[in-house]
Amino acid sequence: MNASPAPEMYDRILRLRALRNYADHPVDSQDLSQLIEAARWTGSSKNRQNWSFIVVDDPEQKEALAAAGDFTDPMRNAPMAIALVQEPEGYEFDTGRLAQNIMLAADALGLATCPITLHRDEVASEVLALPEGRRCRYAVTVGYPAESAAPGKMGGRKPVAELLYRNRYGAT
Repeated sequence: MNASPAPEMYDRILRLRALRNYADHPVDSQDLSQLIEAARWTGSSKNRQNWSFIVVDDPEQKEALAAAGDFTDPMRNAPMAIALVQEPEGYEFDTGRLAQNIMLAADALGLATCPITLHRDEVASEVLALPEGRRCRYAVTVGYPAESAAPGKMGGRKPVAELLYRNRYGAT
């Protein structure tokens, strides 16, 4: 059976973009609570939920965390970032799922987001005062989009024929 997806949700997924310019005001506490609640319900391997979140909204702390990665200007520009902490025995795949759910939930709430890679784990760990065994490799910046942040045209996507194989790599 070929069920039709919910058009609004499907369109939202197709148009989700990372935005890097934010309005100059903090995220409303109710919007943040809803965002964290949606993130909390992200699926995880064996339902372990081996993650935690650190909301970073102090400008000096954001700047220190931004030093843990390259291409982190969106973190400097956003009113806040959510650092995604991988708890012991957590999976990086689950952290990616978490980031995507945060981005989709934020979009539904009218917030802009941008995923950030923190290339220097040891710097992120020190800045965030992580206990041993925890890792923060990723964060998601969050804020209300600036008027200038309207998504531009995306460079497009590779054709499906270049991405999809059947049963083994290279087979069509």
